Amino acid sequence: MSLEFLITTLIIVASPGTGVLYTLAAGLSRGPKASVVAAFGCTLGIVPHLAAAMLGLAALLHASALAFDLFKYAGVAYLLWMAWSAWRERGPLAIAADGDGGPRSALQVTVHAVLINLLNPKLSIFFFAFLPQFVQADDPQALGHMLGLSGVFMLMTFVVFAIYGLFAASVRHQVVSRPAIVVWMRRTFAAAFVALGAKLALAER
Repeated sequence: MSLEFLITTLIIVASPGTGVLYTLAAGLSRGPKASVVAAFGCTLGIVPHLAAAMLGLAALLHASALAFDLFKYAGVAYLLWMAWSAWRERGPLAIAADGDGGPRSALQVTVHAVLINLLNPKLSIFFFAFLPQFVQADDPQALGHMLGLSGVFMLMTFVVFAIYGLFAASVRHQVVSRPAIVVWMRRTFAAAFVALGAKLALAER
C-alpha cells in the first residue's frame, strides 16, 4: 500500500460532500452517538459502490445512459427531500434541543446515511477508475489487494466522518440553546443539500 494511495484517500474522504454534511447534521441534531452512527452508515453506503467497481458493474452505469440517469435522479430526489426536511425542521435533519436519539432514531440515522451514499452513481464510477490505479494489472493477487485498499478506504472514511460528527456534537449545546442559530443552521443545511442535488443532477457519466 503506497503513501500516494493514503494521501489521495484522505483528501477524497475529508473533502466536504453529502456524507460529511449529513454527519455534521447528525452531530448537531442528536449528539455524539448519532454522529458516530451516521459516520458508520455513510461508510456502509460505500460498500455497494466498491463491490460494483470490483465486479465491473460500474461499467454498466458508465455505458448505459438510462441506468446512470435512473440512479442519478433517484439520488437527486432524495437530496431534495433531505433539503425540504431540514427547511421544515422535520425528518432526519431536525435540530432539536432534546438528548441523543434512542434505538429507533439510531436506525433511522443509519438508513438515511446509507441511502445518501448509495444513491450516487458517481461513486461507483469513481471507484471503478480509482482503485485499479493502485493495483498492477498483472498482479495475481489483484482482487485481494483491491479488497485491502477498499478496507483502508472505508476505515479512513469512518474515522474522518466520525471526527467531523463529534466536533459538531461538541458544539451542539451552544447551537441548540440559540434559536436564531438553529434556524440559520437548518436553512444552511437545506441550501447545501439543494446545491449537492443540483451538482449531482448536472453530473455526466
